Formats: sequence, structure tokens, C-alpha cells
Amino acid sequence: MINYDIPWNPVRLEQRMGRIHRYGQLHDCVIFNFAAVNTSEGRVLAKLLDRLDEIRKELGSDQVFDVVGEVLPAASLERMFRDLYQRNRTVADIEQRIATDVSPEAFRRITESALEGLAKRQLNLSALVGRRAEAKERRLVPEVVADFFVQAAPLASLPIRPVSADGGVYRIGRVPRVLLTLGDELEPRYGRLGRDYDRVVFDKALLPSDPRLEWVTPGHPLFEVVREAVSRRVANDLRQGAVFFDLQREKPSQLDVFAASIKDGRGRPVHRRLFVVEAGDGGLTLRQPTLFLDLVPAPGERPPHGELARVSDTEAFLLVDGLEPFLTEVMTDRKAEVGRIAVHVELALKALIDRAQLKHAELLELQALGISLQGIEGRLAQAETHLDELNIRLDRRMAELEKEQQCVIGEVVHMGRAWVLPHPERTTPIGRPMVSDPEIERIAVECATAYEVAEGRVVESVEQDNRGFDLVSRLPHPEDPASFMDARFIEVKGRAATGDVALSTNEFKTAQRLKGDFWLYAVFDAATSPRLVRVQDPSRLGWTPIVQIEHYRLDPDSIESAAAGADE
Repeated sequence: MINYDIPWNPVRLEQRMGRIHRYGQLHDCVIFNFAAVNTSEGRVLAKLLDRLDEIRKELGSDQVFDVVGEVLPAASLERMFRDLYQRNRTVADIEQRIATDVSPEAFRRITESALEGLAKRQLNLSALVGRRAEAKERRLVPEVVADFFVQAAPLASLPIRPVSADGGVYRIGRVPRVLLTLGDELEPRYGRLGRDYDRVVFDKALLPSDPRLEWVTPGHPLFEVVREAVSRRVANDLRQGAVFFDLQREKPSQLDVFAASIKDGRGRPVHRRLFVVEAGDGGLTLRQPTLFLDLVPAPGERPPHGELARVSDTEAFLLVDGLEPFLTEVMTDRKAEVGRIAVHVELALKALIDRAQLKHAELLELQALGISLQGIEGRLAQAETHLDELNIRLDRRMAELEKEQQCVIGEVVHMGRAWVLPHPERTTPIGRPMVSDPEIERIAVECATAYEVAEGRVVESVEQDNRGFDLVSRLPHPEDPASFMDARFIEVKGRAATGDVALSTNEFKTAQRLKGDFWLYAVFDAATSPRLVRVQDPSRLGWTPIVQIEHYRLDPDSIESAAAGADE
């Protein structure tokens, strides 16, 4: 039997029964609550139970007791009792209120709402499945983290060597003293850096295989120390400039890389993002940082003399074309996010305030009735102080949230400059077939888009984003066009006649990562009669690496065979 120091309340009883269940109770429980019938509270509760029983009979369901808290909140009933104690209401007033609020219509409305929610469950599930592929495409995958760390560790003077044959597990050993010092500096942000690491992995899925493994990922002290050490070491090189080759580029261009942040009204960073401004014959253009994934390092090449644009000019361009839209985007998201937090903070604190007020009212009632209770004056003073503290907390937190909605552009840092030159293999027999023809590519993209649209899909072009594919094709849910059931990531390759198809390193790695969600749409004979050949998961085919230009080549017969096999 459970006894509570507040009047019996079926709404509170429902909530407490739920808590007992959640706390791990494995057996059936019988809970008894006693209320004196010959009291005002007893008459009110009897009226409520009689009313619930009438509604149960009318609706033909015992589930009215499951949702009574939504029709008559616990705080509302307790407030009625408080008014009754203070003689602000009579039993007849409360009985009339129960008869009005606790009605079959209210229960029927809640039941219908629940049924609508159940009807939408399948739709929501389909939407979640559809978003799975897009979440997979955008997340920072273990392979990318591992590639960076393995290449960066030697630059940070950190020894690293593979332990497993597949390269999934690495041994670090003792951390050099210089990194330990840097770890002390970064400890307030990322936690304490260990002195040695036996076996580390970058894929969380490997952890169950060996309890000695430690998962290293962005945010881990070891990862952040290596990143910061490398960033400081190469800072001068970045400012001096780097040189890259691009097979698809006819003329040189200049890339300025900036890091910019957005801060809230409390001066705390909200977002930080990299931006790239390209200067070329066409003037200044804002590009995605993923542009570098399609470029090939040019070892031994020196940056050309002179510059196509000054840093001050590219920064001014970035402010208008990049940072102001970035600020608008962050402010919109921030307002919605802080708004949601504010609602829950207000609900939580007001619930605490309501509870404190009830406790304070109970003590006042006891004092007014002349009931002797040791230390009642002190308890009243404590209750009043606690109530004041809760109200101050609510005001302070709401003021803080108001400031957190206000956003401004923070510091803008010029990270470095790069020059991009036409690839020297561009005009050779090896490179020439891999150079794309803009008109042929346009025809190919139109052909691929038309095919997807004919299938009832919604197509988005991301050709300028260097994401490793050209199109995102989504299938709308038949009952809700705003929700999508699946997504295809399509790389389009056009050929004037019929010839080999080449993928850049970025495109090939993206295909390996996305597997069945990645599609190659090869459009042969695009100059005469375009013919679309579709291949799902092209990374499984026998691509030939072309080291000189860092591409992967595949003959048309292999593409046709793979497409035919999929169709069968």
C-alpha cells in the first residue's frame, strides 16, 4: 500500500502507477488509495469516478481511465482542492466543473486524435526510411576520419601503425610530451588526453570485438590534439599557398579559404563553417569546400606570381554572398530551436512553481486551521524562499534564451590560398578521353532527370556542390508528397558516342561509401540518340585506376552488362 501526503487524485495515481511500471516492476501490482467518503474531497472524487464510469459505459471502453490526465490535468484537480480548502469554491461548484469538463465529447476527441496518430505511424516510418539514405550520405563516415588521422598523425609526431590486416585497428603507444602539453591546453574543451593508447579504432562497430579498443572520432581528446597540432604546423604553408591540378579546368583560378563563425547574444559560438571564394576569368564565385576533393595535389609546382584577387576583395565578396545568407540560415534554425527549448523550460519550471505553491498553500491552510505543527513558521519561510527562487530561475532562464536567439557574425579568418592549374595530362591520350564536354554533360543530365521525373520522382541538382554525384532523386510518399520514401544519389556521365566512363577519386569513394544508394547513369550516343544505361552500386565493378590523373576508368561493355544483369 502506498500512502501520499496529498489528497487522493486518480490523475496522480495514473502517473505514479506508470512510474512504478517504468522502474522495472516485473509482477502485477495492486495499489490502494483511501479517501474518506464523508468529506468534501470524498464527495468531489466520488462525483469524478461516477462521471468516468458513465462515460465508460457510453463509449464502451475502459480506456477512459488511461487518458483521464489529458482531459482533467492533475494540477487542475489539485487547484480545485486548494480553492475548496480556502473556501473560494464550494463542492457544488467543483461538481459542476467536473460535469462540464469531463464529457464524452472530450474523451472521444482524444481517442480520435490517437487513432489519427496511429494512422500516420506507417507514413512516418516510410519517411524515416527515406531519410536514412540521406543521413548516411551526409554523415562523417569512419573511413574519412581514419584517412585523415592516419595521414595527420605523422605530421603531429604521433606514431601510428596498423595492427589488423584490414587496417581497422591501430596502435599508438605513448603520446609525445609536446602533444601532452597541447592536450592540457585543450582539456577544458575536450577532456583529458591519455598518456598512451594501446589499440584505437575509428569505426564504432569494431568495439564489441575487443574490450581493449578505444574509439577515436572528432571530439575525442586524441583526435582533437592531432588536428590542432597539424593545423598549427601547416598554418604558414597554408598562407603561402598550395597548388593543385584539375583535369576539367582550362584556365588557372585562385581559391581563398575562410573560416567564419556565428555567435549568439551571449557571445558563445553557435556555428562555424568553411567557405571558399574562387577568383577566375568569370570574376568571384562562392564554392563549396568539397571542391578540393576533386583536385589533385601538384607536388613541386610553385604558386604563380601575382594574384587574381586580393584577400580583402574576396573577404568583402564573402560577407555579402556567403556570410549574410549563412547568418539568416542560422538565425532561422536558432529561433526554432530556442523556441522549442523555451516551451519545455517554461513548462518544467512552471510545474515546479505550481507544486511549490500547492505546498505553500497546504502549510497556510494548516496554520489557518490552527493545527499544531512543529516548526511550521520555519517551513513556511523555506517554502516562500523556494518559491521565490523558482520564479527568479524562470525569469533568468527565459532572458538567457531570448539572448540565445540573437545571432551575429563572429570572427572571419583567412585560412589560406590555393591555385588550381589545368592538369598537364589534359591533352594527352590518357587524359583527353576523360575531359568532359559541357554540352554533352548537359544533355546527359537532362536525359537522366527526365527518366526520374517520368518515374514520379523529385529531382534536385547538386552538380555545383562537389558531393561526389550530380543528382538527388527522391520518391514522394503517395499519401504525403512532402515526405520521401527513398533517395537515389546519381552520378551522370555523358559520352558523345560510346566510350569508357571515368570517375574521379571523390566520386569513386562516394560510390564505395553509399553502395546500393549510389547510381551511375551513363548516357551513350548523347550527340545523336541519347541512350541511358543505369547501374546501381557501380563500385562493385572492375574499375581500373589511372594513377596519373587519379581517376577510375571502366569500359562501356562492363557498364552495359551490369545494367542488363540488374534489369533481369
